[in-house]
Amino acid sequence: MGRLMLLAVAFVAQGFAVPTQASAASTAAVPRQTIDQIIPEIDRGFTAFARGAHIPGITWGILKDGRLLHIGASGVQDVDQRRPVTPESLFRIASMSKAFTALAILKLRDEGRLTLDTTAETFVPEMRTWRYPTSDSPRIRVRDLLSHAGGFVTDDPWGDRQQVLSEGDFTAMLRQSVPFTRAPQIAHEYSNFGYALLGRIVTNVSGRPFKDYIEQEIMRPLGMTSTGYDIFAAPQERRAIGYRWENEAWAREPDMRHGTFGAMGGVQTSANDYARWVAYLLSAWPPRDGPEEGPVRRSSVREMAQGLNFVRLSPRPGIDAGACQQAVAYGMGMRAVTDCDVGLALVHGGGYPGYGSYILLLPERGIGIFALSNRTYAGPSGPVWDAAMLLHKTGWPAKGQMRVSGALAAAYRSAGALYRAGNIEPARNQISMNFLMDRSAENWSGELQRLKSETGECRTDAPIVATGALSGNFTWNCERAKLEGQLLLAPTSPPTIQALRLQSVPGL
Repeated sequence: MGRLMLLAVAFVAQGFAVPTQASAASTAAVPRQTIDQIIPEIDRGFTAFARGAHIPGITWGILKDGRLLHIGASGVQDVDQRRPVTPESLFRIASMSKAFTALAILKLRDEGRLTLDTTAETFVPEMRTWRYPTSDSPRIRVRDLLSHAGGFVTDDPWGDRQQVLSEGDFTAMLRQSVPFTRAPQIAHEYSNFGYALLGRIVTNVSGRPFKDYIEQEIMRPLGMTSTGYDIFAAPQERRAIGYRWENEAWAREPDMRHGTFGAMGGVQTSANDYARWVAYLLSAWPPRDGPEEGPVRRSSVREMAQGLNFVRLSPRPGIDAGACQQAVAYGMGMRAVTDCDVGLALVHGGGYPGYGSYILLLPERGIGIFALSNRTYAGPSGPVWDAAMLLHKTGWPAKGQMRVSGALAAAYRSAGALYRAGNIEPARNQISMNFLMDRSAENWSGELQRLKSETGECRTDAPIVATGALSGNFTWNCERAKLEGQLLLAPTSPPTIQALRLQSVPGL
């Protein structure tokens, strides 16, 4: 069953887990009482899901600001010997492997060895003879493969069974060409084959098998010593055996050896190891000064979150499905989601013969939640999102606030002085050239007097909430109402006020 743990993942001490700009204090004072109160409910959600989905074993983890706040485990690694699942049990994570492949591509890009807009056939010469579906079809770029816009047909579950394909057989497939379902770059369609091509690009560009490159250049520097692609090289007593549920019984899935399609879904890891990966990804937020201490630049990790194209709506998974229609676009090995409650989320599921997994990152809040299971296609997206919403409904974790820049703070003081004076004179030296063209000084005086007649005297010392280094929102408490404002600076040196918007809101 679930066990409560509060520990720092090993590489936190090396500097990979960095608190968000406004969360350093909250990280040191995590509301344990609140967390402890809802952990049993979160655990019940995962165990109930596993029971209803006929999953032999499942493990899950919750991280905040680089620390593993909670890890749970339920069920067994294998149905014959009944070995219990532990945080060290090894699960295949299926398509959650794609994030490792995508980051390897970005690392090679950072090293100047490829560009994302280069055609894929530059690095995979077998593709040069392919027949495209139309004469005006663009050649497939590396970027198109990352975002599933290569024009290939969705290949679940065919792609899952290609795991064992040898390099030679994959080369023969590429030489024969492959059919397209549409021209590249006009739609998103999920393609395991496309990520197998990315694995071949990693191999050809790095001069090493993609397995070796990713393990040596990304996994091992993060301390992920139990993570890799060759399941037979791992300790067999720790393996979570994969099963499917049919005829009201568990049937063992084949143990697929490593092959070329491992780039799309072949990673095996433990909950403890995977927590290191989650903490590393989260450590890329927010942008900041300081040394680069991870295996790939922080900016490149954040680049994985860029939804590249073809935004679509999807209901939020979980018990409140339908309560929120999420906007979803594929980035690079991760789906970028805009959720109506928690804002930016990065997600990916994993479905594979014998396994189902899911990861959810809330990078602006420093939160990561994941789950790994050993039943075919039993993706635990529902209980992962349910856990996130339980945390959200407690009011924790709050979204980290951006630091207020010196320029914004100075402009905000001028805005307060302008309002108190009832004219623009106190801010005249800080306004941009458009400010009085958009509204004359006389009209500003009239508008300020009108607002004061509605609100009465206002306290202008409330903090401004930065929305960027050059913009922010604020609310002033007044005698008869509230005054809501937006401040926007111009891209001048030094920054000047280009817009000040004020609106009275009835009620205190």
